[in-house]
Amino acid sequence: MDSITRRYKMSGTEKFDGRDGKAISRRRPLTMTEILTSTSSTLATIMFAWSIIRQYCPHGLRQYFQIYFGKFMDYIYPSPYVRIAIYEFVGERFSRNKAFAAVEAYLSDKLSDDAKRLKAEVGESKNNFSLSMDEYERVTDVYENAEFWWTLSKIPGSAKKSPSLYPDIDRRFYQLKFHKKHRELVKESYLKHVLKEGKEIRVNRRRRKLYTNGTGNRWLIHKSTTWSEVYFEHPASFDTIGMDPEKKQEIIEDLLTFSQSKEYYARIGKAWKRGYLLYGPPGTGKSTMIAAMANLLNYDVYDLELTAVKDNTELRKLLIETTSKSIIVIEDIDCSLEFTRQREIKKKGRSNEEKEKEKAIKEPNKEEEVKSKVTLSGLLNFIDGIWSACGGERLIVFTTNHLEKLDPALIRRGRMDKHIELSYCSYEAFKVLAKNYLNVETHELFGEIKELFNNVKMTPADVAENLMPKSRQEGAEHSLRRFIGSLEEKKRVEEKKKRMEDRKKEKSKIVDEKGDSRLKGVVFRVMNNWGRFWVGEEGGLRMEEK
Repeated sequence: MDSITRRYKMSGTEKFDGRDGKAISRRRPLTMTEILTSTSSTLATIMFAWSIIRQYCPHGLRQYFQIYFGKFMDYIYPSPYVRIAIYEFVGERFSRNKAFAAVEAYLSDKLSDDAKRLKAEVGESKNNFSLSMDEYERVTDVYENAEFWWTLSKIPGSAKKSPSLYPDIDRRFYQLKFHKKHRELVKESYLKHVLKEGKEIRVNRRRRKLYTNGTGNRWLIHKSTTWSEVYFEHPASFDTIGMDPEKKQEIIEDLLTFSQSKEYYARIGKAWKRGYLLYGPPGTGKSTMIAAMANLLNYDVYDLELTAVKDNTELRKLLIETTSKSIIVIEDIDCSLEFTRQREIKKKGRSNEEKEKEKAIKEPNKEEEVKSKVTLSGLLNFIDGIWSACGGERLIVFTTNHLEKLDPALIRRGRMDKHIELSYCSYEAFKVLAKNYLNVETHELFGEIKELFNNVKMTPADVAENLMPKSRQEGAEHSLRRFIGSLEEKKRVEEKKKRMEDRKKEKSKIVDEKGDSRLKGVVFRVMNNWGRFWVGEEGGLRMEEK
């Protein structure tokens, strides 16, 4: 018994049982130090094995093991959750997935407070940072009382250099996880909701651009017409435009109604576009009106130069390349001969004098003649043909200084739906400009200015130039008095011009009356020698016997 007891005390693994005198072997519990030592060695072995596999195992084989390992785990432990992956690049040429961009914008706006790791980038506006999820971060979204989990993950690319033109880069993707009971909700509405909201967020955050058409790569033999772009930063708005307030509000309501009428246009079976014709004398703010329209609706602007377009096919290609939420502008369309009343002139015929004048004008510019074959028919198809329905939410704006010169087919309703006349500045428009330029809403000189506006025509551009201070010390009253002086000077010029025109009319009338009397005298003498004479009556002259 003493030997057994001694052996138990020394080893600590055996215990004496007094009933049968046998020793029972028992394992003592491991200490924390022993547990950590064992775990560390196991983890080190696993990490070493994984590093060997990643270095020497082919990428395709690793993916193969990952796929089947996941299937094996799902078979053993079936999960009630469904996962959807949305990759950043898709297709053979790795074009950026629009769905990925929409999800990125949506999640950046819906980032919950539990997101701990974010990425900050300078946005397109350059005024603030744009926040997005960092890799392997997860956020929770709630839609119709259902929870959805989004995670940004990536598949690492090959570490070795690829001989292909397209290197094996890391592939990022968003993973959507949700309970399988919400499968129908995801298919029917949730994904559509995410795409719609994401697109709207991207449109609102983007920097709007101004496009113009020109030739493509100059080193290519066959040049093509393409759009080139700059950021659109025109500050004009309807608050700064000098025009009648009621007319201004009418235009604003028309624009906002159009931008919110997608379903209405689809219901009536009409392409979602609208034409605006801006006409009036030079300096009345046609270009400024276009900039204000773009700023109001947050649209891009495509400034189309027709003389740079080779033919109708090239014009159609340009139309296809335009995006939705845009304004397509053709300024001074009356300066193009093909789109004026040329058809009516040809029907009526021209005199030899007109033909000679046109020939004299054209001959010196033969070398500078633009080789554009765009026709009126091609432009009409551009405005409201079948191809004009590609995309949607577009405004087509024409500007002209001479409305009477344009072909009626070009400006009829359905093509140019709304005609907006931008005329000379009125007193109400002057008050808007005075508020903008001088920060003055009322002044004692306004009464004198109102009286002058009744007799003087001045464009908003001239009014703005007169109101603008010419030095830093110049006050509002000094600018208004200078403006009154300009109005009085213009009034004197217009009165002098009117007097000269009246004198010309009087002289021409006197000459016409003398010419008529002389002609009557000649006719009387001739007819008197023939034995007859003319007698003037209210219906003309008649001849009687002497």
